[in-house]
This record gives sequence, structure tokens and C-alpha cells, in this order.
Amino acid sequence: QVQLVESGGGLVQAGGSLRLSCVISGRPLSYTGMGWFRQAPGKERTLVAAIRYSGIFSSDILTSYADSVKGRFAISKDSDKNTVYLQMNSMKPEDTAVYYCAGHNSPYSLKIEEFEYEYWGQGTPVNVSS
Repeated sequence: QVQLVESGGGLVQAGGSLRLSCVISGRPLSYTGMGWFRQAPGKERTLVAAIRYSGIFSSDILTSYADSVKGRFAISKDSDKNTVYLQMNSMKPEDTAVYYCAGHNSPYSLKIEEFEYEYWGQGTPVNVSS
């Protein structure tokens, strides 16, 4: 059984930083494509960032970001710890949302839609005050 557990959410002031972590168990991270989604109150859940392999080495990775977070957020992974991170800098009130970690079975593919992800965490809330 694959499980994803997020941590690191909380309250931060505008301009501040947070780092979210997602630990995956039951499946090697090296076999799993990963993404971070977020859902603000009254809005749909949307992709924030995704990470996938682009070659045969563990360091051959590609990342993709929503336009709203480019240059501020960074997704990374540590396969030894089976953990994916989302570093969030220069945060804005509009970043307030519940953030979800998600995984899929195609580590070389970029997946941007909710339905393309097989595994989901429970979500961690992030609140950015102005």
C-alpha cells in the first residue's frame, strides 16, 4: 500500500518562506513521478510543481511549475529518504491553500492533471498573512 504523508505547512507572513515535505512509503520514489497540488477555498485543485526523470541517472531530472509560482517555489527530491520537497519563498497571500503531495507510476512523464495521479497525501494547510 502506497502512502504519502505531508508536513511543514503552517502560518507565515507575506514575503516569508516555508518548506513542505512529503514522505512516500510502499513504493520507491525513483519509480514514481511526483507533484505538488494546492486547493484554495472555493477553488479547484491545481498543479503547483512537478518533477520527473529525464535520463538514466538519478540526477537527470526536470521540473515544471505553474506560472504563478515560477521563480519563487522549487520542487526537489531525495530518493535516499524517499522524500519530495517544496521550497516556497517570497510567499504571497494568494498562496494560501491546502497543499497536497501526489504521485504517479510514470517517473519519466510529466503529469499535470489531477486524474493522472494515483497516489495522494492528506494535505497540509498553508496560510500566508498580509
